[in-house]
Amino acid sequence: MSQDARLERLLDFLRRSPTPWHATANIARRLEEAGYRRLEETEAWRLSPGERVFVTRNDSSLVALQLPSERLAALRLVGAHTDSPGLRLKPNPAQSAAGWLQLGVEVYGGALLAPWFDRDLGLAGRVHLRHADGRIEGVLLDVEQPLAIIPSLAIHLDREANNGRAINAQTEMAPVFLQGGGRPDLERLLERWVAEQHDLEGFELLDFELAFRDMQPPSRVGVDGELIASARLDNLLSCFIGLEALLESDGRQGAVLVANDHEEVGSASACGAQGPFLGDVLRRVSDQLGEAGEEGFIRLIQASRLISCDNAHALHPNFPDKHDAAHGPVLNGGPVIKVNASQRYATSSATAALFRDLCRAAEVPVQSFVTRADMGCGSTIGPITASELGVPTLDVGVPQWAMHSIRETAGARDVEYLTRVLTAFFDRPELA
Repeated sequence: MSQDARLERLLDFLRRSPTPWHATANIARRLEEAGYRRLEETEAWRLSPGERVFVTRNDSSLVALQLPSERLAALRLVGAHTDSPGLRLKPNPAQSAAGWLQLGVEVYGGALLAPWFDRDLGLAGRVHLRHADGRIEGVLLDVEQPLAIIPSLAIHLDREANNGRAINAQTEMAPVFLQGGGRPDLERLLERWVAEQHDLEGFELLDFELAFRDMQPPSRVGVDGELIASARLDNLLSCFIGLEALLESDGRQGAVLVANDHEEVGSASACGAQGPFLGDVLRRVSDQLGEAGEEGFIRLIQASRLISCDNAHALHPNFPDKHDAAHGPVLNGGPVIKVNASQRYATSSATAALFRDLCRAAEVPVQSFVTRADMGCGSTIGPITASELGVPTLDVGVPQWAMHSIRETAGARDVEYLTRVLTAFFDRPELA
């Protein structure tokens, strides 16, 4: 597999996935092209050994399974999340000031706010509408043109701007959208964009979940193209790598890709890692292809392993003191094993040993990250999924800079490194 071809697919996936709903739809499309069959949660499932299937929930989370050709005894799971921090429209977003229509926003997740100023912003998300026959449908919307901007205040009017002034999300982050406009203009524009993108007419717009998106496209950066710069690398990069590995695996083992929504806001939802989605799917699979009943399910889970993939903090050349001196992962230095004694990451020595052995077999360098003892530590779906299912889990990630910014940076070679390791994990006959 050409690394350049893989990176081009990555850039295209990032560009076409401005929201969790778009990301899930794009993953589903590639799975269907590869022969995976879509399941519906509301229907009875009839599964066969060796089948490839997937199911979505809320159109923003997905579980894909390569079922083993033999009896189901263990699963190799890779987990990631589809959501990213950003700015989402409020239900009644229209507000006017100084002759401009602005759109009120909520901050989704722990977004780094300062980089959002002075950027060309588009609009994307999910819209629900009622057709003339009374049918209600949800459709995706992606307005790929610069629609709005959050202008900075000039330094002449804010002499403290470079001295660490706090940003007020309520009063300072509403994007400027339309000169002289009002709420009817927003509703008219949304209806027009939906009609144009889906060739519809005679519908009523009922509700929406929309977010602003950076219109600067993903790109390779650096003299030798050694960097990837894009919005939403955290964590669409892991979703893409997990999907690539699943599609390249040999299909003989039981392989699972789970991409949950709502990680950036705590995962407590019906389609988040703290919810029942993955457990619901695996129980149905276990009942049909493994040992039926709760005991059979517990035995399956304890024989399985989960690699939770979420990006790691790379050593920043301008801020080396923000890392423990012995645990500063570098870009293009290989995947990072993330460890935390307080279980903010789910890694144990047993699961780390498995991953190190996989890296050795795949001839991939591996790094470690532990936060400084005097700093707090983030978390991800790893410990949450481990708590919900009881599956032995490892937290890893590709190193990156500017996590939770509107534009993040990662190493181009690390994409290939982690894909090779996860493919080897999916293909590994024994998990002990």
